[in-house]
Amino acid sequence: MSELSGKDIKYLNEVGPKRAIILNNEINIHSFEDMLYYFPYKYIDKSKIYEIKDLKANLPYVQIKGIFVSMEKIGEGKGERLVASFADKSGVIELIWFRGIKFIVKNIKKRTEYIIFGKPSIFNGRLNIIHPEIEDSEKKEDSIVSGMQAVYHTTEKMKKAYINSKLISRLQEHIFKGFKGRFPETLPKWFLDKYRLLNLHDSLFNLHFPQSTDLLQKSEYRLKFEELFYIQLSTLKRKAKTKLAFRGMIFKTVGESFNTFYNNKLPFDLTGAQKRVLKEIRKDCGSGKQMNRLLQGDVGSGKTLVALMSMLLAVDNEYQACIMAPTEILANQHFETISEFLDGMNIKVSLLTGSSKKSERNIIDEELRSGKLNILIGTHALIEDNVVFKNLGLVVIDEQHRFGVVQRSKLWKKNINPPHVLVMTATPIPRTLAMTLYGDLDVSIIDELPPGRKPINTIHVYQKDKQSVYKFMQKELDKGRQIYIVYPLISESEKLDIKDLESGYQELFDYFSPLGYNLSMLHGKMKPKEKDYAMQEFADHKSHILVATTVIEVGVNVPNASVMLIENSERFGLAQLHQLRGRVGRGAEQSFCILSTGYKLSNESKQRVETMVGTNDGFEIAEADLKLRGFGDIDGTLQSGISYNLKIAHLGKDSQILQYVRGIADEILEEDPLLELDKNYLLNEQLKRASKSQVSWRFIS
Repeated sequence: MSELSGKDIKYLNEVGPKRAIILNNEINIHSFEDMLYYFPYKYIDKSKIYEIKDLKANLPYVQIKGIFVSMEKIGEGKGERLVASFADKSGVIELIWFRGIKFIVKNIKKRTEYIIFGKPSIFNGRLNIIHPEIEDSEKKEDSIVSGMQAVYHTTEKMKKAYINSKLISRLQEHIFKGFKGRFPETLPKWFLDKYRLLNLHDSLFNLHFPQSTDLLQKSEYRLKFEELFYIQLSTLKRKAKTKLAFRGMIFKTVGESFNTFYNNKLPFDLTGAQKRVLKEIRKDCGSGKQMNRLLQGDVGSGKTLVALMSMLLAVDNEYQACIMAPTEILANQHFETISEFLDGMNIKVSLLTGSSKKSERNIIDEELRSGKLNILIGTHALIEDNVVFKNLGLVVIDEQHRFGVVQRSKLWKKNINPPHVLVMTATPIPRTLAMTLYGDLDVSIIDELPPGRKPINTIHVYQKDKQSVYKFMQKELDKGRQIYIVYPLISESEKLDIKDLESGYQELFDYFSPLGYNLSMLHGKMKPKEKDYAMQEFADHKSHILVATTVIEVGVNVPNASVMLIENSERFGLAQLHQLRGRVGRGAEQSFCILSTGYKLSNESKQRVETMVGTNDGFEIAEADLKLRGFGDIDGTLQSGISYNLKIAHLGKDSQILQYVRGIADEILEEDPLLELDKNYLLNEQLKRASKSQVSWRFIS
């Protein structure tokens, strides 16, 4: 593909410098190859030619063949329109244009046969087609366009430069005619034969100009297969290389700290899932290879406890451990929880955040360097150059998607040998997404809640039910419970007809304050100290109702909060709704999540609400979210900046292909870990090429 990738799009027939700039900026097309990989989003059947006498207003898009009989401009200025009579042997129909009139009058010839494509409709009581596509019948016969015509996404700026779907189809045609099948293959012949895949040229050709439904399906399969295969091959090769390159610290001993905690300090019995994950971590840390493990678990599933016991393993083997959280609120929460767990044990734990005083920092620095400090908990402050460990053996990163690669890598460099790494997330990640984004990590899942936790009861209400919702909330408050109320906006928006936090707060204040209940407000525009104060007031039960935006998606643990009301919940994604719901249900009492919406809901909004009401399973919700939204939106919520530039595959819909190609990549690397065999030469070359062009293929370690 080097010849195609090196060809600037401006040199393609009908493009030129001006259109090239628009293609660059609007749809990121810079080369001939980019254009070839700009795939259609649907196809229109153009295999049938209708007779005019058979046309009806309720028909979809149709094609007719005939000649222009007459043409007349009617009206003036903005009301001007062009009305043409178009005839075949069976009858006559009107064609109408309200724009582009000069171009049509100048280019249409009488007594020349044309093919017209458009939607029949009724205008002024007569059957007509408004703004049809026109094509010279003779030129169409020369075209390679088949019965199924590809339709491409275009933008307003592209349309203004007359770059429409039809032009993109012609540009694809120019490439195929110009290169005449000279597209270098990107998969070895043995691979194509073994897995019965169509060759690259035929696959690309049939994506743009399908010769049959069967060939279109085979072409889509080949290109999806290749796209997902190379991602998996790259990820697994990197994983194998990392394991070969880095010698891990060996945690031989399960010693006094771990055993004392396990036998005397555990607040409750570990779930089966927690025990399973701990065994996986112990095995990794004793293997002599560096651990890189992703720990997934819903809010409240007990990830922190597993992380603590893993850190105690490090301490027992004379190593230090640290845990990095994205916010001071979370870091403080971890510090309080872990300090409480370890109360009475001879283990030194400290907290380091941006708010730590200089005197505190000096003590921490000295104790870290001497080895007196066993566990350090903190925020980004941990990665500062002056934070020096004596012997860092385990790094735990909480809500890891909130940190950049550079930030994480600074922690791994805190020791000569990279420490073991445990990254945690409360955002459930679908299996297909985990295999793609985090394929170079081993994955552990805590899929059980600790004993005593009751499933959250999720209810859907309409905004007209506000008074009954308030009465229900009052009953919960009277029981001594607390309530979160979340709004999608901070202040009123003229464009969006949804409640805003400020007016909502006033309404709630007017209702609940006379009843003796205190309210506090929390949103992203507040200063960090103001946010912390509002959250602390709520955590200390001084505030009964916290009115907030999604700032509380990841926040403090308030087991006493039993109600989460989400206003205009149709404006939130599934992952966000699930994270917000996870703020309640953290105590032994029954908790409730109330999804309040307007009456007019799109099909997607209805599906989201139904999914939330139907299940508390975060992984089920994540799978549904992936199917609804696709990879493009979800990647940003998981790890800022990750992009695999998927052109045709869909992680939600193509999970079977993904799992299949992962197995194939595994087999190839088991036989040839560095892809050095002659038969794998092309695979290795493609990986090198991809790594140069796709700098966004990022990884954990």
